[in-house]
Amino acid sequence: MRNIKLTIEYDGSRYQGWTRLGKDESNNTISNKIVEVLKKMTDEYLIELNCGCRTEVGVHAYAQVVNFKTECTMEVQDIQHYLNRYLPMDIAIVDVEEVPERFHAQLNAVSKTYVYRMTIDDVPSVFDRKYTYHCYKIPDKRLMQQASILLIGKHDFKNFSSAKKTKSTLRELYDIEIYGDTEEMQILIHADDFLHNMARLIVGTLLDIGFGNRPKEDIEDIFAGSQEPSAPCDPKGLYLQEVEY
Repeated sequence: MRNIKLTIEYDGSRYQGWTRLGKDESNNTISNKIVEVLKKMTDEYLIELNCGCRTEVGVHAYAQVVNFKTECTMEVQDIQHYLNRYLPMDIAIVDVEEVPERFHAQLNAVSKTYVYRMTIDDVPSVFDRKYTYHCYKIPDKRLMQQASILLIGKHDFKNFSSAKKTKSTLRELYDIEIYGDTEEMQILIHADDFLHNMARLIVGTLLDIGFGNRPKEDIEDIFAGSQEPSAPCDPKGLYLQEVEY
């Protein structure tokens, strides 16, 4: 039995996230599109994809990582060519590698990085509108950076998540970088792991602080449960940038 690792780039615009679970289960997911092609390629009915970070509805990925077990004897280059030939054009396999049997894309991940892209031109670009969030006024980067310091470290992020059933909501946020110019701003969030909607709720709250809609001290109140986070940011500007092992 071989263990195959895929690195995947995708446009999440038209999908119901990486996968949907329970009552919300849907065939229109990125994982399902990949599994359908893998079944045809391997002639194996039971294909299980383990993913590094399960992205939500509308979120994109520069480098999602998955692994699956197979008896298929195709060369890794041929696997890549086959997948890219038959997958939709908004899903691309950028790398294929045969890895040790014990490698598991989810369990072996040590950190994950998301990046949020925002345009701040006077006129929204018609070409970037599907892949960036447009700010109609410039957020205060300094205030956002001050607020982000309060998020860094090991905290209980249950109030920055919409997860209903999670064994532990303790996460460690290693770094938040906020940078950009007068045309585009980016927020990069690096953590050991993310709860459901955690990245979007953090970005949405930081943007509200940057727009002057709430003070930076609200971060501590959200952790304490005396304040609610802001609405989740628009998913079209969010990208899974990296999963580290």
